[in-house]
Amino acid sequence: MAAMIRPRTDNDLPALAKVLVEVHAVDGYPVEGVDDPLAWLDLPNAIGVWTAELGGAPVGHVALTEPGPGDDAARLLTEQSGPEPMAVLGRLFVAPAARGQGLAEQLVNTAMCASAEIQRQLVLDVMVKDRAAFRLYERLGWRTIGEITHQYGANNVEGALALAAPRPREICAH
Repeated sequence: MAAMIRPRTDNDLPALAKVLVEVHAVDGYPVEGVDDPLAWLDLPNAIGVWTAELGGAPVGHVALTEPGPGDDAARLLTEQSGPEPMAVLGRLFVAPAARGQGLAEQLVNTAMCASAEIQRQLVLDVMVKDRAAFRLYERLGWRTIGEITHQYGANNVEGALALAAPRPREICAH
């Protein structure tokens, strides 16, 4: 069964919300947002949002957003190399039953190419505990630009790494 990566539609949201709850039960990702998964997937600052579809069902998700005041990866990269147009990759997940088919990599590559098309440097943060995600980004050429602390909920903190994608010219041929 072939997978398809396509722009996410509002019709995908109920299925993706269920997938998100499954992913959280298996991986502890995300550390926040599963109490209201539809709200977590609602991204008013989205530049682009995609879903992986397998057998006609949404099984994965990724988003590009405008950097906001709390985006430590964007702040760190600006401190290191000066201001430049950026986008933040986030909300990446794949249903546990659909893993092992390269869907996460396809989703990340889609987002990387989209950021290249709009000439934005892509950044993200990944929790230290999410080792498989870090290995994926590392394999795709992302580089660590710093360590940060992600605060969530009342008094919860998680160690995280800020990453920057390879320069757009290195990832997508036009």
